[in-house]
Amino acid sequence: MSFELSDDEIAIRDLAREFARKECAPGAAERDKKEEFPAGPMAKAAELGLTGLLIPEAYGGAGLTNMALSLALIEINREDASVGVTLSVHNSLCASCVNHWANEETKKKYLPKLASGEWLGAYALSETGSGSDAGSLTCRAVEDGDHYVVTGSKAWITSGDHADVLVLFARTGGGGNKGVSAFVVESSWPGFTVGKKEPKMGIRSSSTVQVHLDGLRVPKANLLGKLNEGFKVALHTLDGGRIGIACQAQGIMEACLDASLKYAKERTQFDQPIAEFQPIQWKLAEMETRIAAGRMLIYRAARLKDAGEHHAKEAATAKLFTSRGANASARDAVQIHGGAGYCTDFPVERYFRDARITEIYEGTTEIQKLVIARHLLRE
Repeated sequence: MSFELSDDEIAIRDLAREFARKECAPGAAERDKKEEFPAGPMAKAAELGLTGLLIPEAYGGAGLTNMALSLALIEINREDASVGVTLSVHNSLCASCVNHWANEETKKKYLPKLASGEWLGAYALSETGSGSDAGSLTCRAVEDGDHYVVTGSKAWITSGDHADVLVLFARTGGGGNKGVSAFVVESSWPGFTVGKKEPKMGIRSSSTVQVHLDGLRVPKANLLGKLNEGFKVALHTLDGGRIGIACQAQGIMEACLDASLKYAKERTQFDQPIAEFQPIQWKLAEMETRIAAGRMLIYRAARLKDAGEHHAKEAATAKLFTSRGANASARDAVQIHGGAGYCTDFPVERYFRDARITEIYEGTTEIQKLVIARHLLRE
């Protein structure tokens, strides 16, 4: 497997790096403090084509690889994990899902607006009573002529109060995984309302809300995949989403090392920079090792997905390692900064809070271990 980057992939990486440094970094701390949605950075991302990286050119997108998206997300999350997850969900959980599972009519209707960034995408699977056990969801869609009528609620929906288009999962059959179907819905339709906005520890400028559906009428043409086979859609989509969250964790790891190197060279104790002390050097070495290994795991998963090969185990492996690595590196970064790292004057305090969610959403650390183990036992 080759990890050599194409010219297009290098160009997207460099574009995303410049965007992140110029558009995301300057206001990241203030947006986090105010819990302010990153509308400005997202508008600029759309202008640069970062909202349509995986969408084919025929629908107005860039038609690039998952590797290109991964490279872009790492750079963006290095500066602002809230912008990073907003773009990740839009690209990998919504647009990519519609592109893979929708019929041609639905693709033509939604993909151009998602590609241009005119419309923002979200993904609505979780409910208050069904997180890791997604197959126990209770939101229901009942057939009514040429529509399905959806009733229920969704929880923990990233960008749910700003999204125009959502990939929504509802029960259309019996209990368990086999009675779930997937749909494309619009937030402007009657019956769609936004509920509570969650007050979060980290990624505070990425909005997370509850969504309520009261008689929402969804055209049958908006079914994704086959009726009662929506769980297959969910798992396939989450494999790509897990690569996206691995990229978020990777970006946070790299930001932690950047900040720690700078501080360790500048901060003096006992008449020398603290970078001269072996315990600090050990932490920096561990951080660099996690970064190097994380990139290879992400690259492997992205290349397999681009090749159309099975990549569920590799996506889970990448997310498991990088999410744990991000938390370890954030902890080390705060420790290197000492008391300063516990204060909001330095960005490592935000990295510490942002890192924590990477072990929870789009499959907890424990779920990733289950996925990996089950694949190993089947091999």
